[in-house]
Amino acid sequence: MNIPSKLIEDAVTEISRLPGIGKKTALRLALHLLKQNEVHTEALTLALTRMRQEVQYCKKCHNISDGEICQICASMRRDKTVICVVEDIRDVLAIENTNQYQGTYHVLGGVISPIQGIGPEELTIESLLERVSLSQEDEEEPIQEIILALSATMEGDTTSFYLAKRLKEKGIKVSTIARGIPVGGELEYTDEVTLGRSIMTRINYSTE
Repeated sequence: MNIPSKLIEDAVTEISRLPGIGKKTALRLALHLLKQNEVHTEALTLALTRMRQEVQYCKKCHNISDGEICQICASMRRDKTVICVVEDIRDVLAIENTNQYQGTYHVLGGVISPIQGIGPEELTIESLLERVSLSQEDEEEPIQEIILALSATMEGDTTSFYLAKRLKEKGIKVSTIARGIPVGGELEYTDEVTLGRSIMTRINYSTE
């Protein structure tokens, strides 16, 4: 692609690094920004810079947050006795969009995948087990149920099995979302109605 400006070419190169954006789309976006009022372009730049520098990860659940504790964990309206375990932050957003779940979350940051060299120690599993242990000392809001909401893939099932074994050692009820989710399907791409029903009609997880 021949671009008569090195500055625009550099912008196109950076924009095209974003997932799902090719060089042509990146060029259209760059030219669009070039036509915009300078105030709008600067506002976008500032928003992206602040996002990169200031967004944190919640110390409790590892979800994205503007502070040390995310809005979900801090909310008095959420049921602190139930934790929904997900692979990625995008899964939290997908479940929240269903408006069917009022508990809290725990973001693992991935799934166990020996092929990719990802073991339990690379994930936030120990953090989850620590949350459970600490809650068992809390007489007001002890954790009563862990929902495993992982994708229906081999890696997701392996991670669910591992977690269920570790959690049942602590006497915690472990459930999994109903299989309205297609086998091999990714949670973030499941429609909201199916995902919402899967959360509400969850079943006990068996390690037998």
